[in-house]
Amino acid sequence: MDNRETILQCALELFYKRGYDAAGVKEIVEMAGITKPTMYYYFKSKLGLLEALVEERGELLFIELCKVQEKQAGFEEQLYELARAYVDFCKKEHYFYFFMLGLMYSPVENEAHKTAVPFIRRQYKFITDIFIRASGYLGNMNGRQEQFAIGFLGTINCYMMVYNEKGLENMLRDENIHAVVHQFLHGIYS
Repeated sequence: MDNRETILQCALELFYKRGYDAAGVKEIVEMAGITKPTMYYYFKSKLGLLEALVEERGELLFIELCKVQEKQAGFEEQLYELARAYVDFCKKEHYFYFFMLGLMYSPVENEAHKTAVPFIRRQYKFITDIFIRASGYLGNMNGRQEQFAIGFLGTINCYMMVYNEKGLENMLRDENIHAVVHQFLHGIYS
């Protein structure tokens, strides 16, 4: 692993465990085994480091989401594949996934939250587009595609937070992912 990747990985671990504001540059460079000038050579600032993390790790999620979009599947199966992509991404990029969830709920004036907002909006736009394309399948959307997208991603994120405490191996099972999607589509009365 090169210096740049080491810095990214160490910073992400500290941001995940302690929060962006609590993790200092000194702590990041000590953990990475490099000097401050080396970090500043690659990232110019702590905020630049965060921006690189969000852009690079976030893009890994969108690569997986695009694969789901390309599959020729029915709407319910596409939602399952979408949920599966989030679960698999969380398994691979655990620190990033939960760090980003934390940033979603950070104070709105916080620079870390502001940095995460484009990534968050891009996710909702992506999922909203899936619901827009499925409007013919679900006749009751009536212009509420964005609302459904928010509800779907909120459901997935909530399950991930709960299962993070219980152990993600339970959430990773296909029957649990299918159950979440089924519950979302059909409600608690089904």
